[in-house]
Amino acid sequence: MAYDREAYAPWSLTRKAGVQSATVDGDIKVPQYIQPVLDTGFVDEKGDWKGSTSSEEVFRIDETHLAIANGGTALCPQSTPDFIDMTGYNDIVIAIKSTQTGNCNITLVMGPDTNSFANLRPVNPASILRGADALDGSLESVLSDGSDSITADVWNIFTIQQRAKGQKNMQVRIINNSGSEADIDFAFMRLV
Repeated sequence: MAYDREAYAPWSLTRKAGVQSATVDGDIKVPQYIQPVLDTGFVDEKGDWKGSTSSEEVFRIDETHLAIANGGTALCPQSTPDFIDMTGYNDIVIAIKSTQTGNCNITLVMGPDTNSFANLRPVNPASILRGADALDGSLESVLSDGSDSITADVWNIFTIQQRAKGQKNMQVRIINNSGSEADIDFAFMRLV
């Protein structure tokens, strides 16, 4: 049983007609069966291998932010690396655990000026990230949630879809609005 079928390449019909000056063979073998294919990356325009990005399976847990006063700010992550690179990722899941029940403000901001955004340096650290909305094209905050309720001593998990895609030097700013001093833990997981 033959698994391949022979077809003429559209760019080389003159070759099949007998013109010997054509440089391309007119026959193409076309597979007639299903074959699994594994996509592991690509070669970029410079000839460098770029592996495919895959979703993270576990959270990266940051160091605890100790004794954040009511109205105080925690910039996450603070450990090395002290920024989140969303290159190749579409979505991010963040998790916040506080020692106090109450509200917090969650905003995506530019990372530290010790890091570059691709090859641009310096950046405006802790400034609110802005981007154009796909529907109307107006610039707006990538994510700025003024008041979200946090339950104490458990991980409060939030999924952010498509909003942070492509950000290369990003941090999450958490403002403690619980009414009391709190220790705040932060974790994140990026998804393709």
